[in-house]
Amino acid sequence: MTGPASSAPRLFGRRSWAEARRIADILRKETIGGALLLVGAALAMAWANSPWSAAYEQMRSYTVGPAWLHLNLDLATWAADGLLAIFFFVAGLELKREFVAGDLRQPRRAAVPIAAALGGVIVPAALYLLITRNIQGAAAGWAIPTATDIAFALAVLAVIGRFLPAALRTFLLTLAVVDDLLAIVIIALFYTSDLAPIPLLAALVPLAIFTVLVQRRIRSWWLLLPLAVTVWALVHASGVHATVAGVLLGFAVPVMRSRRAGGPEAGPGLAEHFEHLFRPLSAGVAVPLFAFLSAGVHLGGLNGAVTALSDPLAVGIVVGLVVGKPIGIMAATWLVARFTRAHLDEGLNWVDVLGLSILAGIGFTVSLLIGELAFGTGGERGDYVKMAVLSGSVTAALLASVILRLRNRAYRRLHEAETADQDRDSIPDVYQDRDRARPADDSVGDRTDDRDRIQRAAHTRVDRARQRRRDRPA
Repeated sequence: MTGPASSAPRLFGRRSWAEARRIADILRKETIGGALLLVGAALAMAWANSPWSAAYEQMRSYTVGPAWLHLNLDLATWAADGLLAIFFFVAGLELKREFVAGDLRQPRRAAVPIAAALGGVIVPAALYLLITRNIQGAAAGWAIPTATDIAFALAVLAVIGRFLPAALRTFLLTLAVVDDLLAIVIIALFYTSDLAPIPLLAALVPLAIFTVLVQRRIRSWWLLLPLAVTVWALVHASGVHATVAGVLLGFAVPVMRSRRAGGPEAGPGLAEHFEHLFRPLSAGVAVPLFAFLSAGVHLGGLNGAVTALSDPLAVGIVVGLVVGKPIGIMAATWLVARFTRAHLDEGLNWVDVLGLSILAGIGFTVSLLIGELAFGTGGERGDYVKMAVLSGSVTAALLASVILRLRNRAYRRLHEAETADQDRDSIPDVYQDRDRARPADDSVGDRTDDRDRIQRAAHTRVDRARQRRRDRPA
């Protein structure tokens, strides 16, 4: 039994130390952003249901921007079209990195998150359409329950899943990255109206110049930022949702280091550099402000909330997020395991996959955005969408918390094994053991990154020893 299992493909296997460090850094920033997102949403709900709710609506509808450029937009639209373009720029950087140097570059590794993300889109959309089939115009919102909000999900994990194994966190992040790609495609294809081809074609000119500059590793903000804003403005004028411009700009940035720059000591690639710069802005400013300007909805007391959540449109969204997401992700993951004869990594169980699948039902940011694109920012249906997204996301968070907390003791043991560093070289022992007994399907890039890290740690120890000898009194 042990022999075949050990040679079979593994689901949620441990990555390289370099990749684990990178993922941990991303998750740390997104967790902080998730906490700020929740604060922004809570403030919006409190203000919208206070005696000063009229002031909240006036603030959201306040118009600012140059009219001659057709950018005299209200603050709610600026948040959806402008601030979220930063969010999707970071998503574009992460997507390209995953396809060039991450999990998605290898078909065997990419199969699980891609299949899980597809299942997590198809099943919720089908359930929503089934529930709302007799409601006129409701079909426009079919994509609302298909999104996963990684910042919100990681904020929940920070509270209830501090010891969740790195492989499961990586799966959740990669799933969310693929989910973002699907959301971008859905927005571009299904939520574009009154397409103006001339501005769209004109956007290709500054985009091409931006691409040439970043491919030459030019980082000068006074060159790149005006080009990026011009691309965004032209895409906005074309009728395509402006957040697509952020993704296109992210895709233009090179991932790999310049060959002329030298080896691993030359520093990170330009995509990683931009990601370090813009991820805090996205997670800490853009997304929380969007939540603050979009999540506020007047509940109208208990009776009003019950009436809203009993509407078929709201029921379809909640069921899609809470039921459809986990069914789609679990079914797709199980099918991949079944047909590839893969098995879960040591110490993991299918209940762990269930917990993460339910957690992926937190669809806050992009779900609210698609809801606004489908039904507008005002009106009864717009309020129903907000209440349903909030209720479904909170319900998914609570259910996932219960399931993942039940496995906390097992996660703690895995966490202790993953962080043990008996030789105190700043690299957990489990990653060095893995490097000595690495399966054949692991990438050369992972081995090189790990070897570079280990060599740098060894050089650091030698330098410290030499310094201690020099500091000894004669």
